[in-house]
Formats: sequence, C-alpha cells, structure tokens
Amino acid sequence: MHWQTLTFDDLSLDALYAALQLRQAVFVVEQDCPYQDLDGLDQASFHMLCWRGDELLATQRCLPPGLSYTQSAIGRIVVSPQARGLKLGRELVRRGIDFNLAQWPGSGIRIGAQAYLLDFYTSLGFVSEEDEYVEDGIPHIHMLFRATG
Repeated sequence: MHWQTLTFDDLSLDALYAALQLRQAVFVVEQDCPYQDLDGLDQASFHMLCWRGDELLATQRCLPPGLSYTQSAIGRIVVSPQARGLKLGRELVRRGIDFNLAQWPGSGIRIGAQAYLLDFYTSLGFVSEEDEYVEDGIPHIHMLFRATG
C-alpha cells in the first residue's frame, strides 16, 4: 500500500477523480444519501489517499482551522467496500490525527461523525461534545480530539 497526503493543487486529475468517485460510491450510492459532496472545501484541504497499485482504497480530507470549525477538521473519511476488514479506517483516521496535530499544533481536531461510529471515534481519542443532529438524513454527532501541550 502507498499513502499520499497532497494539497488540492497537487492532486492529479486521476487521483481527484478516484477520490470523488469513492466518496460518491459510498456516501451517495451505498448509504442512499443524495447530498452536495462538492462543498467548496476541497480546494483548501489536504487530501490523504491510500492506494494499492492504481486502486484507491481509502481517502479523507484534512481541513485547516477556521475552514469548517474553529479547530482543524478531518472529513469525508471513507474506505472502499473492497478494502473493508483491513483496518484501514483506523489507520486512516490515526494518520489524519497525526497530520493535523503536526500541521496545526494546539488546534485540536473536530469531526462531524456519523452517530453509529461513535464508539470507533471514541476509541481513537475523540470525545462527543454535543447532542446528535441530523445531516442529510443521517444522525451525526460533533466530536473533538483535544490537542495537548
């Protein structure tokens, strides 16, 4: 497996297409949730990608403080259905945490997690901060990873 973390401008057209295709396949088609994926935040984000050859297995975007929240953020966290069971989700989020803390020390990291993944994100150090809310027809919860130091 090969990992990359790239700015939007550094993404090749093929990598951008693969990331958007994977996000659409899981968030729109698999989860049956029509929503506006292209929200104008990709251009200011870093994109973390995990490849096996030419196949994109997982991706997420790492957002700077002030773009979505006061803190930095991780979002559009997705693992390909073909790669599930490889624990890539856990590795992907851990890499995102490490990247954000190194890139924006002291910021903390906020996520808008799908509520059914609460235990998963809690096991990685995130703490729920608010009550559940519904976004695009799916229950979510805001969670925070507190920066130390």
